[in-house]
Amino acid sequence: MRETRDGVRVDMFSSSASADSDLLVLDIDDFKGEFSFDGLFGNLVNEILPSYQEEESDAAEGHDALPNGNLRTPPDAGKSAQGMSSPLFPEVDDLLSLFKNSCKQLVDLRKQIDGKLNNLKKEVAVQDTTHRKTLSELEKGVDGLFDSFARLDLRISSVGQTAAKIGDHLQSADAQREVASQTIELIKYLMEFNSSPGDLMELSPLFSDDSRVAEAASIAQKLRSFAEDDIGRQSMTISSAVGNATASRGLEVAVANLQEYCNELENRLLARFDAASQKRELSTMRECAKILSQFNRGTSAMQHYVGLCPMFDVEVMNADAELVLGDQGAQPSPSNVARGLSSIFKEITETVRKEAATIAAVFPSPNDVMSILVQRVLEDRVPKLLEKLLLKPSLVSAPPMEEGGLILYLRLLAVAYEKTQELARDLRGVGCGDLDVEGLTESLFLPHKDIYIEYEQASLRQLYKAKMEELRTEGQQSSESSGTIGRSKGASMASSHQQISVTVVTEFVRWNEEAVSRCTLFSSQPAAVAANVRAVFTCLLDQVSIYITEGLERARDSLTEAASLRERFVLGTSVSRRVAAAAASAAEAAAAAGESSFRSFMVAVQRCGSSVAIVQQYFANSISRLLLPVDGAHAASCEEMATAMSSAEGAAYKGLQQCIETVMAEVERILSTEQKATDYRSPDDGIAPDHRPTQACSKVVAYLSRVLESAFTALEGLNKQAFLAELGNRLHKGLLNHWQKFTFNASGGLRLKRDITEYGEFVRSFNAPSVDEKFEQLGIMANVFIVAPESLSTLFEGTPSIRKDAQRFIQLREDYKSAKLAARLSSLWPSSS
Repeated sequence: MRETRDGVRVDMFSSSASADSDLLVLDIDDFKGEFSFDGLFGNLVNEILPSYQEEESDAAEGHDALPNGNLRTPPDAGKSAQGMSSPLFPEVDDLLSLFKNSCKQLVDLRKQIDGKLNNLKKEVAVQDTTHRKTLSELEKGVDGLFDSFARLDLRISSVGQTAAKIGDHLQSADAQREVASQTIELIKYLMEFNSSPGDLMELSPLFSDDSRVAEAASIAQKLRSFAEDDIGRQSMTISSAVGNATASRGLEVAVANLQEYCNELENRLLARFDAASQKRELSTMRECAKILSQFNRGTSAMQHYVGLCPMFDVEVMNADAELVLGDQGAQPSPSNVARGLSSIFKEITETVRKEAATIAAVFPSPNDVMSILVQRVLEDRVPKLLEKLLLKPSLVSAPPMEEGGLILYLRLLAVAYEKTQELARDLRGVGCGDLDVEGLTESLFLPHKDIYIEYEQASLRQLYKAKMEELRTEGQQSSESSGTIGRSKGASMASSHQQISVTVVTEFVRWNEEAVSRCTLFSSQPAAVAANVRAVFTCLLDQVSIYITEGLERARDSLTEAASLRERFVLGTSVSRRVAAAAASAAEAAAAAGESSFRSFMVAVQRCGSSVAIVQQYFANSISRLLLPVDGAHAASCEEMATAMSSAEGAAYKGLQQCIETVMAEVERILSTEQKATDYRSPDDGIAPDHRPTQACSKVVAYLSRVLESAFTALEGLNKQAFLAELGNRLHKGLLNHWQKFTFNASGGLRLKRDITEYGEFVRSFNAPSVDEKFEQLGIMANVFIVAPESLSTLFEGTPSIRKDAQRFIQLREDYKSAKLAARLSSLWPSSS
């Protein structure tokens, strides 16, 4: 806020504050910059209120200043002011006048500012309209520029296409000119070759210059191709024109001359290639190979290079045979053959690997050369070695086992096949182009694999036959070394030497495992593998079946011979004491032979079971998985296995029946010789009855315990259960028949009951409930000898099923007739009379 005096602007607030003082003037500039209302207000009232300035100066001396710039007045300052002046606020009128004037000026300033704002708005609107018009004109100009640029681009593109067409035409014309020039040149050369047959002396220097051999070879091949194509077209066209005929004859002369020249050039290049090969000049070899690739695609050069490789020399192939086969006339060993083949094939692989490096550096098409090289290896060197190694024997007159037999051929075949397959894989790793190495390798063994399974079966039969002859020879030698000990004992020993051996059956299985491994080696198709494996396994079934059946039959023969010995010494009742003693001694020897044959047969049965278990385990572990891929093969083999073992089962069943007969015959012999009439009819002499088993019973039980020990060990499962049940039934029946020969009194009945208890306790080890029940019933029936006659009627009230056997026992009572028990029983049990 300023005031103008004498043309000079000064602060209005420096003038005195009187009613007549000049009016204050507020300027817009006062509100520019950092505006403070407190500062404005202070400037307005400073001249009117001097105390205000004093208060400001006091604030500088320690009074607090307010945030707006004013000073905070002490509370007692107002009181002192009121006491000193009167009236209370005399400057109020000046202040009101000042404030009104200021407010009026502020309103005027606002109007000025509003007017300026409106003017500015109008100016801005005018400028904006002008700007928009300018932008619109600029946009139109830019659009015009874009259109001009588009037309220019189209023009440039059109000019470029025209230039490209012109360039194509020029290039085509240049190519045509070049072709025409080359054609003229070729026609000139063709005319030279067409001069006269066999005349190559008048050719251009190009065809005799060694430095331009590549160019000459290329031109010669083009001329030859053109002439041969023309002759081919002429031969297909029927024409009588003399010119055509003449042209045809002329081209034939050119073709002949060109062929002769190409052959000469090719031979010249091959000679240069050979010379460079001997000196290992790879650059010269590469140059010659590149030129020769124009002749039949370089086949002659490739074959020529492969043919000159030292690895195909006759001396090298003979050395292969010597290394593998060893000394001439000596029998080759599969292990030695395997080592020899590994060594030779490793050498071949290393040689091919070295040649591969040379081939890659020399030939334009190294894969084709490698294919020829590997093919030569598999069609020349390897077959000649295999031809000497694998001599196919005759099935009609097979080589004897002393010379290795058929198994030697099969083992050598397997070794050769496996090692050759490894060689094929190694050669494939080195590189052989597109050659079917695996198929070529398989073709080497096709003559051997076609009838392989027949050789495998014949070999198994030959091995089996040789083993049986070996066992028979060992048995004869053992019999001869043991000497003549006695007929029965010697027969028993001879039989023991020919006993079934689990080791022999294990050897059969080992042969079969080896044959199966060859089947899987030679066959890759599951169906073929299954067929071959099944045929081989059938051989094993036949071998095991025949072997164990014959072993069981031999063991049965000893049982039969023991039975014939027993029958030979059965005597009548009226013989002398000397004869009876001799017969008794011979009977004991026959009994010993029977017991020995029993044990031998039980051992045979046990080994038979072990052998069958080995075959079954082998089938489950090795054969089954190979047959499963073919429908029905597994089930058919199971049926074949059951059929093959049925003959052994039949022999075992018959032998076990004979064993029961042997045991019962000895039991009957012991009872007949050891059982006394007084055992069951002791005299009534007042001596206390003997409660021990009879001597015959003790000997029978001791014999059964001794002889059946082998049966408990040899038999298992249902076989053991059926055998012991049958033996228990036969023992029960034999004892009943034996006791029918004696008469019993009361004390004898007690002795009989003790024997029955002894027998019952022994047969309880059979674990046969039906046998235990029969011996329990025997114990009940023995009571008929102990009770009084009047108590017999009530003795079997609870067990009517044994009345018939009990009645037979009652008839053996000592008092049967004196007590008239027949009539009494007839009245009591009329149905059994």
